[in-house]
Amino acid sequence: MIKEKGQVLLDYINKYVSLTEAEKDILLSKVTYRKYLKGQFIVQQGDVCKYECFVLSGCTKTFYMDSDGQEHIVMFSIEDWWTSDMGSFITQTPADYNVQCLENTELILFSYDIIEDLYAAIPKLERFFRQIIQRALVASQKRIVRRFSLSAKERYIYFRNQYPKIEQRIPQYMVASYLGITKEFLSKIKKELALK
Repeated sequence: MIKEKGQVLLDYINKYVSLTEAEKDILLSKVTYRKYLKGQFIVQQGDVCKYECFVLSGCTKTFYMDSDGQEHIVMFSIEDWWTSDMGSFITQTPADYNVQCLENTELILFSYDIIEDLYAAIPKLERFFRQIIQRALVASQKRIVRRFSLSAKERYIYFRNQYPKIEQRIPQYMVASYLGITKEFLSKIKKELALK
């Protein structure tokens, strides 16, 4: 069972770097597999993020809770995506974000020490993780530009087209939070689009 789950990760990694059979065995010997229930937190604001997580199944949201108790969603993660508070994980300092499961979720977890060990044992993995982090940075920067340059309707259309599998799985108020608008305004945008 764990081997099958590990194969999903290996198939994903293989899109970026080729591992030998020996390297695959080393990697699989170091992974931790864990199930979380809907509503459970993988990391909470203020705690140090202990794991970089690969999503096998399920859906998570990454969000910041402001001092008024308002939730600001910055990311969703589904199958074959990564999730964590990257800044906290890399620096091993308190997390700015919460990562919470929106569905029962299965993850492969890498602790900070395990990733460092893997870099030493399999140097290719350092290149792999660098590529993943670079892609995440680019996506984050593009999202910031969209936030400033696109209207709310354009941001919603982009989200819907880019992430069709996510919209079907999450409540509309979370989509609105991610887009930086109210759920009422999102409802209005959806009605407008339905009329076209």
